[in-house]
Amino acid sequence: MINNIRNFAILAHIDHGKSTLADRMLEITKTIDKRKMKDQVLDRMDLERERGITIKLQPVTMEFDYKEAELPIGSSASSGKYMLNLIDTPGHVDFTYEVSRSLAAVEGAILLVDATQGIQAQTLANLYLAMEQNLTIVPVINKIDLPAADIKKTKNEIVNLLGCKDKEIISVSAKTGEGVEDVLSAVVERVPGPTSHTPPSPPLLRRGILRGLIFDSNYDEYKGVVAYVRIVDGSIKKGDKIFLMATGAKSEALDVGIFKPDYSSIGELKTGEIGYVITGFKEVGDCRVGDTITLAKYSSKINTTPPAAHRSAGQAGPSSSEEGDEKTTTVDLEPLAGYKEVKPMVFAGIFPKEGSDFKELREAMEKLKLSDSALTYEPEQSEALGFGFRCGFLGLLHLEIFQERLKREYNLDLIVTIPSVAYRVFFANNADIANMSEYGANLANGSECEGDYIIIRTPQKLPNPEKIKEIQEPWVKLDVITPKEYMGNILKLVQGKRGVYKNTEYLDADRVILHYEIPMAAILTDFYDKIKSVSSGYASINYEFLDYRAADVVKMDILVAEEPIEALALMVYRDDAFKRGKEIVKTLKETLPKQMFVLKLQAAIGGKIVAAERLSALRKDVTAKLYGGDVSRKRKLMEKQKKGKKKMMAAGKGSVDIPADTFVKILKR
Repeated sequence: MINNIRNFAILAHIDHGKSTLADRMLEITKTIDKRKMKDQVLDRMDLERERGITIKLQPVTMEFDYKEAELPIGSSASSGKYMLNLIDTPGHVDFTYEVSRSLAAVEGAILLVDATQGIQAQTLANLYLAMEQNLTIVPVINKIDLPAADIKKTKNEIVNLLGCKDKEIISVSAKTGEGVEDVLSAVVERVPGPTSHTPPSPPLLRRGILRGLIFDSNYDEYKGVVAYVRIVDGSIKKGDKIFLMATGAKSEALDVGIFKPDYSSIGELKTGEIGYVITGFKEVGDCRVGDTITLAKYSSKINTTPPAAHRSAGQAGPSSSEEGDEKTTTVDLEPLAGYKEVKPMVFAGIFPKEGSDFKELREAMEKLKLSDSALTYEPEQSEALGFGFRCGFLGLLHLEIFQERLKREYNLDLIVTIPSVAYRVFFANNADIANMSEYGANLANGSECEGDYIIIRTPQKLPNPEKIKEIQEPWVKLDVITPKEYMGNILKLVQGKRGVYKNTEYLDADRVILHYEIPMAAILTDFYDKIKSVSSGYASINYEFLDYRAADVVKMDILVAEEPIEALALMVYRDDAFKRGKEIVKTLKETLPKQMFVLKLQAAIGGKIVAAERLSALRKDVTAKLYGGDVSRKRKLMEKQKKGKKKMMAAGKGSVDIPADTFVKILKR
């Protein structure tokens, strides 16, 4: 019965106990046998377990035997078995897009707050996402068993934030299981059933026309493309012919079922339920996240561009048309709202170490893109690195996880260039705009600023400095939540990163939210680590894109053995060029293995060297074979070695292989 379905997500800051709470729920509802139970059971990737963070959203269906208690006014709950569809979500700022996708498929959310840390930056960010979707919030305090837990203070913060009553907040220990059953009961009592959020569309419901939102998808080597769906209207059965409204692709539902948390076939998914559809698609591009799935038999009768009245209301309405000899009803069926397109903020080049792996890299990226809607990529050719891709990410952790998944899941050796943000470049002379194609950049009309600009995602595409009128960089709105005693350290750090202070907001007597505007490039590399360092680990951050502003930046080339290394080129602030160049060449000196010749390490802007280091030559012991005799024999071998090194450099054999971890070390410098 649809009244006995509850769809909800767990929202929290990173490390506040989402996955542990989900584990206890699975235990209490006996969804998983005790012998199969393990920590972080919903974190399916090895990478998630190793790092202790959730990267991918993961749905699971539980069956809960609810016993009627003292219910809130207006609750439709009654004793009996309930189908609880939970979606466990990530907590890190780089994976916010996973959270937003989850929230579009549910009616309620558990807002989980650590009793030892209180409300953090991502707690607020995720709460605002849930409020935009008009979800019912169930506030829960976790880790009450810890000695450092301050339950009263945390409750006051939640009351001030949500405006709820003290008794509505549930205190739990996800580790021991204390209070977790109360959370499940609260979900049944407070979260509305799916009917209350289904758009009113009687003509569709009478016909039982299927509309399902694809909120995630996955590529299985044996099953092909598996779509994770929330059924909004109608139902879908195994064997039904399906049609995707955005891509126009048709196929057959080879199987349908729910998550337990593994695939569990049930043969049919009905209105309000969350489950999977094995689509039968072999091409990953046929099934997009945010698409609407319906039955193929209605595809010829669906008007995907409905009248304005229906479009604005997000509803569907019937009209009449002729088809063959009989009169049929054409359905003005609007696709479900789907998702806003995510704008990546960080760009990096990814190239295979072996050119022959390019095809495998492309196929691997297509499969990962299927479940990672925030990833963007386009082919790129480099003179030094060959064929690869210019990829867009939401942040450095997103890049790091993506790179690691390519290595582990697809066994690819990669070269990753230094990440940068996307810059807008304005030309001094409009005549130069006609030649923009040579830079491989996209033309865009800047409605918010004068003239036209190109978007540069890699330093190599930067035009000659004399042609440039202005360069603009992206800025973000930064929120830092911290105890008051660390305010001074954080103010000093953020202002040193060119941050512009806006105002301070007090959460309570001891904790504040510092609001800043800061260049995206300034928080790209080690900012998160430094914030944690200066605040003894207590501060947390959240950021979102703001706008583009003028920046005095230049391209810096890094030369190794007097040869520019394309993958190490980067954009730097002009007044920071000397310091940044010095840091990079020093890191290279510490990281690169010694060669048989002296290695010159240089940072250059245009033709000017701004920083340099030398890596001394590796001295092979050419005298090891000597066992005696006159000292002149030793001198002769040493002179021969010296001449050999000069000859090697003169012949141009001084090429150096840059280790892959060098790029990461430069970033974290």
